[in-house]
Amino acid sequence: MASSSSYNSPCAACKFLRRKCMPGCIFAPYFPPEEPQKFANVHKIFGASNVTKLLNELLPHQREDAVNSLAYEAEARVRDPVYGCVGAISFLQRQVHRLQKELEAANADLIRYACNEVPTSLPAPPGASSIQSMVPRQRPVEYNRRMGNEGGYYQVPGMPMPYNLPWNDNPSGDTNGGGGGNM
Repeated sequence: MASSSSYNSPCAACKFLRRKCMPGCIFAPYFPPEEPQKFANVHKIFGASNVTKLLNELLPHQREDAVNSLAYEAEARVRDPVYGCVGAISFLQRQVHRLQKELEAANADLIRYACNEVPTSLPAPPGASSIQSMVPRQRPVEYNRRMGNEGGYYQVPGMPMPYNLPWNDNPSGDTNGGGGGNM
């Protein structure tokens, strides 16, 4: 928890609001003068009056977490006015879901591989030549699709994504900066 010295510099909130920072300023512990953008974002989204009311209603040990949450949401709202941090959360949930499916597919392939291995000490099944039992099985086309070789789940490292991440700044305004064609 940073605090501003009333002798040197007012807190970021008082400086932004162009008022004198008093020794008991409720903003001073949470909006240090070194972080002016933090308060500017919070003020733009929530308003100084609402933040003051909120902080006064909370117990002192809860205020820092509340300010951090407000600052995070305000930053997300400034970057994405429609979805805010919900856009980032949704993106991450979709990514987790995609990775879980990929992990399930990999586990299924491992189980399939482990079940299809024939130990060398056992004889070959009747009707199979010894050459056939030694040739590894080809992976089905479904495996290639699932592993991303034909447009499935897997994103090749170093290749651009077909969409922009919700928290990336895009000063050019190009909505297809990630490549991959139109969606």
